[in-house]
Amino acid sequence: MAQTLKIVIPMAGLGTRMRPHTWSKPKPLIGVAGKTSLDHLLDSFDSVPETMDVEYVFIVSPNLGEEQIPAYMKVHHPHLKVHYVLQTVMRGQSDALFLARQYLRGPMLMVYSDTLIEADLSRLADESLDGIAWVKSVPDPRRFGVAEVDANNVIQRLIEKPDSMENNLALVGCYYFRSGEALIAAIQEQFRRDVQLKGEFFLADAVNILLEGKSQIRVQPVSVWLDTGTIAATLETNRYLLEHGRENSAAHLGADVEIIRPVFIHPSAKVTTSKIGPHVSIGADCVISDSKIVNSILENGVSVESAALDHSLIGRQVSILGRGAQEPTASLNLGDNCSVNL
Repeated sequence: MAQTLKIVIPMAGLGTRMRPHTWSKPKPLIGVAGKTSLDHLLDSFDSVPETMDVEYVFIVSPNLGEEQIPAYMKVHHPHLKVHYVLQTVMRGQSDALFLARQYLRGPMLMVYSDTLIEADLSRLADESLDGIAWVKSVPDPRRFGVAEVDANNVIQRLIEKPDSMENNLALVGCYYFRSGEALIAAIQEQFRRDVQLKGEFFLADAVNILLEGKSQIRVQPVSVWLDTGTIAATLETNRYLLEHGRENSAAHLGADVEIIRPVFIHPSAKVTTSKIGPHVSIGADCVISDSKIVNSILENGVSVESAALDHSLIGRQVSILGRGAQEPTASLNLGDNCSVNL
């Protein structure tokens, strides 16, 4: 009988660092490199063993999350089995997982919605230890959670924002637990001890309780760790993805358009007398004319006329009128349904 793997994605945060885009849509539905960040995240699970049946557990926020995420999945990923859990009060990662406890039986992956990593998951079904935490070496670990490991790469404890530089294995926000029940029991103990910070219960503290109980959790390094949690990070992720296979040829455009690769331009977009790229993503039904666009993301339905843009993230159905492509470039961060006259 096939083993069921639950892939849990907490996405109930308010997305304040991605304002103004998250006033009108949840953060996982913001576009990057021709897809939503949620699409890219789902793609990252393609290497899960075929012997494991996958079910998703999405922990969503009230209003935008509970309305838009299920609707998006129904249209774009109808073949996936998804359970939805509502987190109405933001009490941290452990609280989010505890709300989903009815689904967390047996093996589970937990990945934060703004985390994209390149990891080989093909051997999960054969994992002999109690869990895995994916990590990446960073120059300065002091703003991350880190894993302290022994000579066999088995975690001794997790440390949130360490004071020293000696341990640089940053936690990237992806964990495997062989037993969801054991994790929930550790979270219950975390609640009993009231191990929290400013009203939030962090997953690292629950993992440390698991380690106290002699659970063995190893680290697994990753070479690529991308982030869609801030505007700057999303633009950098867009750059990386376009450079690593997510571009398209933009062959439908006319000879009056200069393309500097890599770019992604949706086939339904209309671009005339413009210079596009490098590192530009243009969504469906955009209309671009007499413009120069570099290092930017334009979501669906954007109109740009006679403008020069660089390092910009433009939401859906935005209209931008500039003063000419040769004018100094503007760096814009515009949410959905805006209109700007430069």
